[in-house]
Formats: sequence, structure tokens, C-alpha cells
Amino acid sequence: MHFKKWMAIIPLVSTLLLSGCSLLEPLVYRIDIAQGNYVEQPDVEKLRIGMTKEQVRYVLGSPMLVQNGYPDTWYYIYHFTHGHDDPEQKNFIVKFDSQSQKLASATGDFDVNPDFNTPLN
Repeated sequence: MHFKKWMAIIPLVSTLLLSGCSLLEPLVYRIDIAQGNYVEQPDVEKLRIGMTKEQVRYVLGSPMLVQNGYPDTWYYIYHFTHGHDDPEQKNFIVKFDSQSQKLASATGDFDVNPDFNTPLN
């Protein structure tokens, strides 16, 4: 007789215990995860049209992605997850002229310097 009573209580108890785990989630430590290229605004402001690939690599570092067949487009991607917060992603794309191999444009989540279109001497 007691066995039947316990069989009815077990699903209720297990449901309560499992739902309690979600209440404890904010107390669980989660590490910060940074992936990709960390690019800063002051570095982006150093870019100028006409820079060589070596100069851009010196300023921003190696790109995260260069697609096969498109070696003149470099992708700088930074993805950051801070513990329980929503992830943050920043993208920055630089394109080079295929003939001269010089920097032609830069777009993304960072603003280029107003002097970007003034080549370096």
C-alpha cells in the first residue's frame, strides 16, 4: 500500500528538484570567452587608403578570415561572451585593390578616421 503512494510522489518530487536547478543557474560561475581578433577604435583610426597588406597587418594583426578565392578581403571578427550575459560580436572588413594590393576600403562596427581617404606619404 505504501509503495503506491511513493510511486505517485516520485514524479512530483523529481519535477520540483529539476525546476530548482534553473533557479540556481545565476549562481553557477561561467567564464568569459573571447574569440577572434580584438580590434580597438584607435587602431582602426590609424588606417589610411593605399596602405599595403603588411602595413594593415601591422596595425590590426592577422585577419580572422580570408576566404579562398577572395584574398583581397580580410575579415576581423571578435566574439565575446561574458558569463551569463548575451554574446557580443564586432566585425570589421578591409578590402584591397586586386591590381595594386593596396587598401581600398574598410567597413564594419568601427568608424574609420575622417582622414582615411588621405593616403600616407
